[in-house]
Amino acid sequence: MLGSAFVRPAIPVAPNLSIFDPVFIGVDEFGKPVYVTMMYRNKLIGGEPGAGKSSLLSNYLAHAALSADCRLCLIDGKQVELGLWEQVADVFVGPDQKHAIRTLLRVQQVMDNRYAYLRQHRRRKITRDDAFSAILIVIDEIAYFSATVGSKTEQDMFSALLRDLVARGRAVGIIVLAATQRPSSDIIPTSLRDLFAWRFCGRTSNDSSSDIVLGHGWASKGYTANSLDPTNQGSGLLIAEGGTPKLVKAAYLTDDDVIHLADYAAYIRRPQHALAA
Repeated sequence: MLGSAFVRPAIPVAPNLSIFDPVFIGVDEFGKPVYVTMMYRNKLIGGEPGAGKSSLLSNYLAHAALSADCRLCLIDGKQVELGLWEQVADVFVGPDQKHAIRTLLRVQQVMDNRYAYLRQHRRRKITRDDAFSAILIVIDEIAYFSATVGSKTEQDMFSALLRDLVARGRAVGIIVLAATQRPSSDIIPTSLRDLFAWRFCGRTSNDSSSDIVLGHGWASKGYTANSLDPTNQGSGLLIAEGGTPKLVKAAYLTDDDVIHLADYAAYIRRPQHALAA
């Protein structure tokens, strides 16, 4: 439930962060800090260009990069949105549809192998004590790979792989964080949207786009990203499984902040540093 995210938890600082720790993403409309769970929870971010999706992405990525028990898989058609984190990623995919598909296929194989392990040991999910690292797949922009580049066959394959990873990955530590500036039904069909446990919608140009991200019917109840102030970048409506949309302002990280965090994350991930610690 979303309400539990508003209780300030005890969170360690880097280099002792874990992907199992709650992630600070910003403040609510009353100025209270907002924390969300990353592990076992896929996340969808939508909103028009300039709505502030990058701010929220940066908060999630900073926590994951500083967590030694998380590996990063970054897929970015524009290259520059996630490019500042490239040095801490196991794989970085630019505007290359075939590379994106190969990457998702590799992660799918890892997922299947982990499920085989759990089945053999009569378990349902991995835990903090397991040797497996979580894998965070970050995709910015979904529409680029699912509807813009490549053949129709490649677009469909990308969408099918993404859906499978979102549907089956979380119990084995594979988390998907996906963003789009085209929140339309052809990019985010209901069957895919509802698989995301947490959904954040920055400003949209109409109520229907807001509902595509948050869920059908919320706009008619007064929860619509169309009413957000377009000059208040980083603000949006956040909803969790079974919850009610809450107004949240994402914490802002400058490019310099991101570069410093990425450099430090790369440092603490060095094998020699891990051995020294």
